[in-house]
Amino acid sequence: MSRRPTLPPSRPPGTATRHPYPGGPVTQNPFAQDGADDGPPTAPRAGTGATAADGRGSRRSVPKRHGLVLVLCTLVIYLLDQLTKWWVVSAMDEGDVIPVLPPLLSWRFIRNPGAAFSIGTDYTWVFTIIMVLVSVAIVLQVRRVASWLWAVALGLVLGGALGNLTDRLFREPSFGQGHVVDFIALPNFAIFNIADSAVVCGVVLIVLQTLRGIDPDGGRKAKDEAAVGDVGDVGTPGQQRRDHGESSDDEQ
Repeated sequence: MSRRPTLPPSRPPGTATRHPYPGGPVTQNPFAQDGADDGPPTAPRAGTGATAADGRGSRRSVPKRHGLVLVLCTLVIYLLDQLTKWWVVSAMDEGDVIPVLPPLLSWRFIRNPGAAFSIGTDYTWVFTIIMVLVSVAIVLQVRRVASWLWAVALGLVLGGALGNLTDRLFREPSFGQGHVVDFIALPNFAIFNIADSAVVCGVVLIVLQTLRGIDPDGGRKAKDEAAVGDVGDVGTPGQQRRDHGESSDDEQ
């Protein structure tokens, strides 16, 4: 009758593994955990390791998408403005009027040396410098923008500013003092162009976002400061208990 083979006693998890040769080093099982069997390492928990890194990457990609929206709005407004001005200069003579939706809307070709809606016609160079500064300031904000409305608003303003700036720099009578092409005429209102309309719409959106307390980076600065102030006034539970105890002692 054959004997049943005797198995070696199971080794408790987490114990050292001896080298098979005498005098060999004693090593620790790298996969052993207290209270668990030996085995391969488990997958990282949610929110740690690669998952956390992916989350940080997705957060970093959000401002990039907002920046792309800003750039896209800028290009659309700029191209639309320049194409309409090119058509007006090519198809009309200065002073011509083409009825579109009479009596509400018509095209009337004029050259404007001033700002939007023919404001400040004697300060052409000043408005040229202002448009350059506005354009540079918005470009510096592109990577910081993390709000969709802010991206659209700044894109409208930048596209309009660049459209009129192109006229200032390259149209007659001279560099930096060029006259802007205006052609949209409404009853009892100044004649303007696509760039002027975009700038006004962008400024309105900026004012609305500012009144709502939303910064270009998407944060609500005013509300956050108010919340911090309220927390500071209330204090921690321990502080509240100490204050309550002091008030009780005063009453006694």
